[in-house]
Amino acid sequence: MPVYLLSDEPYFPDPNLAREDGLLAIEGDLKPERLVQAYANGIFPWYADGDPILWWSPNPRMVLFPKDFKRHKSLRRMVNKELFEVTFDTAFDEVIQQCARTRQTDESGTWITKEMIEAYVALHKMGLAHSVETWQGDKLVGGLYGVSLGGTFFGESMFYGVTDASKVALWHLVDRLLLWDFDMIDAQQETPHLASLGAIAIERKKFLHLLNKSLDKPTKQGRWTNH
Repeated sequence: MPVYLLSDEPYFPDPNLAREDGLLAIEGDLKPERLVQAYANGIFPWYADGDPILWWSPNPRMVLFPKDFKRHKSLRRMVNKELFEVTFDTAFDEVIQQCARTRQTDESGTWITKEMIEAYVALHKMGLAHSVETWQGDKLVGGLYGVSLGGTFFGESMFYGVTDASKVALWHLVDRLLLWDFDMIDAQQETPHLASLGAIAIERKKFLHLLNKSLDKPTKQGRWTNH
């Protein structure tokens, strides 16, 4: 399969045309209009600092259906102890910065570049990107962020500075998504960690079908702080 070179228009080729490794297109920009178009078509950006923007639609796709989230006994005990205060959309900038710092310790470096941070902060200001934060006192010790469209939450990254802090954030996100009748959390790529929490790999065609139906639901746009 060829890799497509994007134009200035926020248009993407059919995600089913992606290469075997999931790479679909290069270049373009990270403007909100293009990012929204990408997520609505099951496509996301992922690239290293200094490289051109790369757009992916992997097959299979890792998905967590909220009702299938595995609430392990140890995690349930942690939540019940109320060792963390959990908030939504109160420290988006801090969460994405912490996620970027965490990725910098990986051998491959961070894919959360300065341009990516600016792009998702812009989406947050539009009420389309959201964060969940876990706190101990006034210290941010864990969290996650992602994009919400229709009945799908597209998870981007999470971090923890205290054991289980990010899992507690995910626990509360799942509770919120169940309350709002969300269909799924897009976890993008397969990892053992996500599988241990109930995520499964599904064929891209099935994912795109589910996503298309999910986007018929109204988007919960705006800050999730007071919900």
